[in-house]
Amino acid sequence: MLHLRLIVPSSRTGEVTTLLDSTVGTAHLVVLPGAARDPEGDVVMCDVAREAADELISGLRGLGLDEHGAISVEDIDLSLSDRGHQAEVDAPGEGVDAVLWESLADATHEESRLSVTYLAFLVVATMLAACGVMLDSAILIVGAMAVGPEFGPLAGVCTALVHRVPRLALRSLTALVIGFPLAMLATGGFTVLMDALGLFSKKMYEQPHPVSEFVWQPDLMSFVVAALAGIAGMLSLTSSKSGALVGVAISVTTVPAAADAAMALSYGDFHATSGSAQQLGVNLLGILVAGTLTLLGQKAFWSWKRRRPARAAKA
Repeated sequence: MLHLRLIVPSSRTGEVTTLLDSTVGTAHLVVLPGAARDPEGDVVMCDVAREAADELISGLRGLGLDEHGAISVEDIDLSLSDRGHQAEVDAPGEGVDAVLWESLADATHEESRLSVTYLAFLVVATMLAACGVMLDSAILIVGAMAVGPEFGPLAGVCTALVHRVPRLALRSLTALVIGFPLAMLATGGFTVLMDALGLFSKKMYEQPHPVSEFVWQPDLMSFVVAALAGIAGMLSLTSSKSGALVGVAISVTTVPAAADAAMALSYGDFHATSGSAQQLGVNLLGILVAGTLTLLGQKAFWSWKRRRPARAAKA
């Protein structure tokens, strides 16, 4: 269940309560006349089943509450109520499958910014991956994958394509197009520094690396794994299973590929540089294609799901 807290202009409270009453999956409606001060108006609260929330929020925005009032949504960790349980039963679909498009857009908006924190995580992850490749350490490579923040902008591009939001697409692409080259440039300098300190060497880099050689050897399996990670990543963002993002992060070879491309270029190994760059491109493309198709599938599924009660009512 989700809890909605609304600030409603007094002239529209009747419309809002009518919408809440008529929405299948709502419960615990509370109206506090004149309680809001900034902006002025009434405070209206209710609980709604997650699977019914997206359509309800769209209806509230259609009444102009996002412009002339406020819409706040928060998760309910525990709700003990027969009425609330019945609302979840009445709402179509399962809550875990529900997609809150407004929440997704807000999350990707925050995660897709080219911020100092984003760049710091990406640079650190790429440097950590460079250490993992040089030492042929699976643990370090997996750790670098988990630290990498690149899935946020990738999800932002997918969301922007589905919702046709050019500004979100531009912001997300900017984070990727600027972030990865800067991280690779920093990792190249890091490689030169580590080489000067005697911790890295060209001889170490040219030795066989059976654990990490997949980083600069892209193939069809790379695209398959990236596509599966893209599907899992978008499902974790749109559902309540956000913990699955950690598994997604350690499934793709974006950060390790960027790190190896920078190291290979530092040592003049253009063949490995090309292979790593291709690996990076294949993984980014696989995630973008699969993530976008996943969102389109979810959008079509919920459109069909919402039409079913209407057809049943007509029957």
